[in-house]
Amino acid sequence: MSAVVVFEKRDKVALLRLNRPEVFNALNDEVMDKLGRTLDACEADEDIGCVVITGSDKAFAAGADIAAMKDWVYMDVYKSNFITRNWERLKTFRKPVIAAVSGLAMGGGCELAMMCDMVFAAETAKFALPEVKLAVIPGAGGTQRMPRAVGKAKAMDLVFTGRFMDATEAERAGLVSRIYPADSVLDEALATAAEISRHSLPVLMMLKESVNRAYESSLNEGLLFERRTLHAVFALDDRREGMAAFLDKRKPQFTNR
Repeated sequence: MSAVVVFEKRDKVALLRLNRPEVFNALNDEVMDKLGRTLDACEADEDIGCVVITGSDKAFAAGADIAAMKDWVYMDVYKSNFITRNWERLKTFRKPVIAAVSGLAMGGGCELAMMCDMVFAAETAKFALPEVKLAVIPGAGGTQRMPRAVGKAKAMDLVFTGRFMDATEAERAGLVSRIYPADSVLDEALATAAEISRHSLPVLMMLKESVNRAYESSLNEGLLFERRTLHAVFALDDRREGMAAFLDKRKPQFTNR
């Protein structure tokens, strides 16, 4: 039986591939449990500096597995702590994550992409939150992250209609970082991840935490957090090495300390 999440380590980059092609990588507990365990391993591995998550050419992930949910009732989802129990590991993951999206990113798949720090989209990518068509709502952050990414008006448009947003519109709206041809999007994501992973890991983690703080606090509170984090950077060996290397006109040799 094939693994539902395939892990591959390329130097300092971890590649995680969703692997349920028969259902366009629909997300279920098996997938999310495996993804969470793999992310745990990536976070514990100090040699990994960046993670890339991808799917197939046809689908990043075509949403949650409806067949698994169709007979559930309120107490099933409440008592099992549905979504919170195992879908949110990516939210707490401390290292940089790039989503390389080709084809469909619908519902939970779109929400999974939004949990990542950057989204690289193939020209074939299509994003949607179509839950309204099933008389349900997005539940893995869709109604919260989408307006933060694209604004209230665009988010309302997407969740009320369930329509697709292509890669060009998604980039213009702010959901997507970059667009590439379908045959090169993963290579570009991996190349960028390799570039990112050459930097000091503690600094990358601090940068991620600081930018995320902008979503969750006032400007003054965010500025204070940034300032205190900047002060903390001066305790790092890597900060001393980075500045010394700049002055010596050489490449820095970071030790993640």
